Amino acid sequence: MPANAVDKAASEAKAAASSVAEAATQIAAQAEKSFSEAAKRFEKVVSEGMEQVRAQSRTYTDTAGQHLDEAQRYTTEKIRERPLLAAGAALGVGLLVGLLLSGGRNR
Repeated sequence: MPANAVDKAASEAKAAASSVAEAATQIAAQAEKSFSEAAKRFEKVVSEGMEQVRAQSRTYTDTAGQHLDEAQRYTTEKIRERPLLAAGAALGVGLLVGLLLSGGRNR
């Protein structure tokens, strides 16, 4: 093989290697851009989802607060109407809870 042919083959190999390196660089840049765009879309979707959760939780919190207020008013009203019955019921519940908690103990 003449030296000219070797130089030509080496030159072609360098050109091919340069072309492959350039293509790899372009592919890497495109992949980086795609990942960046996907990350932005994912962040946007998560952000919107979290905002929806916040809005729904506010609604549930307000509703729960209203129900607790109603339950408190009802309980207070019933206790004021019949204080002895309320005291007896509280004593009975306390006794049952005490028996359940101490039921597993051996003396």
